[in-house]
Amino acid sequence: MKQTITDFFKENLSFWGSLSEEEREMLINRHQVMQYHSGQLVRGESTDCIGLLMVVSGALRAYLLSLEGRAVTLYRVKAGETCVLAVSCVLDAISFDTQIEAEEDTEVVLIPIDIYSRLVRNNLAVECNSYKTAVERFSEVVAGVERLVFLNLEQRLTSFLLDESAQTGSDIINMTHEQLAVHIGSAREAVSRSLKSLATQRVVELFRGGVKLLDKKALYQIIE
Repeated sequence: MKQTITDFFKENLSFWGSLSEEEREMLINRHQVMQYHSGQLVRGESTDCIGLLMVVSGALRAYLLSLEGRAVTLYRVKAGETCVLAVSCVLDAISFDTQIEAEEDTEVVLIPIDIYSRLVRNNLAVECNSYKTAVERFSEVVAGVERLVFLNLEQRLTSFLLDESAQTGSDIINMTHEQLAVHIGSAREAVSRSLKSLATQRVVELFRGGVKLLDKKALYQIIE
């Protein structure tokens, strides 16, 4: 980390100002800085809650795994964001098991589950923030399910490409066909066919390891 842990918490914990001095000291003394390699499992389906994950750099991916072994991305957590559903076991109204992996080499600050649980029990601001963040993530999950149910493959792929472009501020999506397939819950071969179809329509350009968006207006028309 390039900044002190106190400055990191001030900048990234919205409830920092509502903590007592004792609670702040507890976080400063008990936090852990973790490093994960790309593709490394952070939390498995049967893994107990590990704590609140705060991404410093890189990105985490939360997903569900079907009985057939196909992964469907639920949401992604990028630098400056927190993965609150990793502590769903301390939120009585939420029961939501997900698997979490590092989407790329990732550094996180971990607030251990015993510490975070104590904060949720004793500080109303922490509890409210936890539920607020969880609801925001559920909104992403619901949007993903709607795309899966109501859009065809080409529309789901197009929607993901446009969303990714909006988030990164770039028309270039540096993802392989396999990575795109994982995110939209499809097979690589099917995604490759859809990408070739989009390239034939001259709305995207394919290159090794990525896709360049050429005509966003036409892409938006595909999903309307």
